[in-house]
Order: sequence, then C-alpha cells, then structure tokens
Amino acid sequence: MSDQYAYGLWAMVVINTLLVVIFAGSFFHPKTGRDWRVLGGFSAFAVALFTEMYGFPLTVYLLAGPLGNWFPNLGLSHAQGHLWNDLIGWKADPHFSPFHLASYVMIIIGFVLISSGWRHLLAAQKAGRLATSGPYRRMRHPQYTGFLAIMVGFLLMWPTLPTLVMFPVLVWVYRRLARREEAEVAARFGVAWTTYAASTPRFLPSLRRRPPADEHSGGPTEHGPVHSAAKEDPAARPKARSRADGP
Repeated sequence: MSDQYAYGLWAMVVINTLLVVIFAGSFFHPKTGRDWRVLGGFSAFAVALFTEMYGFPLTVYLLAGPLGNWFPNLGLSHAQGHLWNDLIGWKADPHFSPFHLASYVMIIIGFVLISSGWRHLLAAQKAGRLATSGPYRRMRHPQYTGFLAIMVGFLLMWPTLPTLVMFPVLVWVYRRLARREEAEVAARFGVAWTTYAASTPRFLPSLRRRPPADEHSGGPTEHGPVHSAAKEDPAARPKARSRADGP
C-alpha cells in the first residue's frame, strides 16, 4: 500500500458536502416533511461519500486485507481511491476513466431531472392539474429518479462500502415515500391519476411518448389531466402542498 497519505482533509469533507447538498436543495425546493426526508437521505449519502473521499478511507483499509489481491494498486493517495479503475487495470488519469466519465453523465442527468421536474410540477400545481409534461411524460417521480441518478454517479466515481450499503436502502426509502405520495394523488385526481399511472413507470423512464391530448377536452394537457373538483371550484382545492401532486 502506498505511503502517500491524501486524507484527513476534514475541511474538504465539510465544504464538498455542503456544496452538493445546498446545490441539490436549490434544485429540489423542499417544503414538506416528506421533501426534507428525501433531501435528508441524500445528505446522509453525501456525508458518507465525502468522509471517505477526503477524511478517512475506511473502505481502502478494509479492502487492503482480505481483498488485497483484487486491488493490486490499492493505496492511500487520492488517485488510488478510484477503486473501479483498479479493477479494470486503468493506468491513466483516473478522472478520464470510463467510470469517471459515466459518473459525470449520471450526475448531470440527475440534476437536470430534479430541476426540470420542479418546474413542471410547480406549473401543474398552480393550474390545479396533474403534472404529466416534461420528465413526467416518461416517469411518475423524476425528482426521486434524479437523486438516485446522482448517487449512482458518485458510486461510479468513488465507490465505498458504506455508500454501496446505503444506496439500496435509500432506493427502498424513496419507493415507500413514492407509494405514499401516489395514494394521496390518487385520492385527489381519481381516474386521471389511474390512467396516467397505468402507462407511466414510477422511476425508470419510459421510452414511449405519451400522446398529447386536446387542452379543451378535459384530457391530459400540457400540465396534465384536470381534476374535476378543482375545475368546478378552485377554492375547494387542497391547500396542503405535496410533491406528490406531480409524479
């Protein structure tokens, strides 16, 4: 194992964690308790990630023993922390490896989904309609998918044992939150939601384009199907804001 120790940079742990979490929050706009739980799970993932990336390399120490033969270039320099590169024998700059480049793509896709999902969700909420435009044409929960895509990106960039364990747990948590939201939306939008959910996947995007409907027909418009109660009496619309109003 290399003697070049590139960890113990706790200021970098704090700075990078705050930057990523605040940046994600600025795209997500959390308001409800459920929103904050979503962001909280992502924040815990970020803390675990950057603690090992700059603070203490727990995974490196654990792998140095029983799995040392799988990672012949295992060391304590920052470049040697890119474990996927070691598995494929990548010798060039780790920041240009296939895994690292794929991580950039996944992280960018994730932030785009979160941002775009928020814009279309907000427009649908203001109109009292179900959000089915933009990324909601392809999936019911694009913002959850965005957070998961960012996490996959970081796992491709810097895999650690804690984050590899946390990821499936967070998938399960987000799935539970999504199912609760869907029950609320189904109660509010009725048949419109049932029709939309039957043809739109929950997290993984559908490649089928949902056909646009005539805005004046009461079917899915740019913002989605119109809830009949909201259409007849705008004051009767529920006041509580839920991110589930869109997925």
